[in-house]
Amino acid sequence: MADGEHGVLDEQIAYYRARASEYDEWFLREGRYDRGEEHRRSWFGEVATVEAALAEASPGGDILELACGTGLWTRHLAAKATRLTAVDASSEVIAINRSRVQSPRVRYVEADLFRWTPSATYDFVFFGFWLSHVPLDRFDAFWTMVRRALRPSGTAFFVDSLAAQDATARDQQWETDGIVERRLNDGQTFRIVKIFYEPSGLTTRLTALGWTPDIRATRNFFVYGHALTR
Repeated sequence: MADGEHGVLDEQIAYYRARASEYDEWFLREGRYDRGEEHRRSWFGEVATVEAALAEASPGGDILELACGTGLWTRHLAAKATRLTAVDASSEVIAINRSRVQSPRVRYVEADLFRWTPSATYDFVFFGFWLSHVPLDRFDAFWTMVRRALRPSGTAFFVDSLAAQDATARDQQWETDGIVERRLNDGQTFRIVKIFYEPSGLTTRLTALGWTPDIRATRNFFVYGHALTR
């Protein structure tokens, strides 16, 4: 990985640490992300579609959650897991997650996912809104790590963002794939990696890597699905 890319990835971690207390505003469509009642109905209807798909994928047993964030998805996984290992590079979001979920089944690991490897295998691996932050030249290596984390009959499930301009803050300049700028409520700006995917392209890439994927998209906001090893 080039030195410049390392710098952006370190800045990406700094962004999510600084953003921890306001992250949920994005998901809950509050503050700078509030675009009105019709938008919220559409957003949360699509969230419900993804949540139903996650339930249908039958998470259970030993679960690994990558980039666990503030616990918006951890809460669903913890209810189904025998044990759940939740990994994130930000101690700030882990603290929020721990407070939200409050489950003895969850073990938290603070680690940079680009420098971390799992020491165990799992029945189910989940990552929400993380794949878009993996540089393109790290895509194959990331999915290799996921494969190594899974037991032979395991499932990988993810959800991420479609390229929807109205999913960003009202005052956020729209930028497409690559290294983009994101701003906090206090005006601080950070560079992060943001790669948008469509189901067809992801299906092609994952099939070439030896996965059997089932990738879908909601109408406006989310790409999601599961993949099995072959």
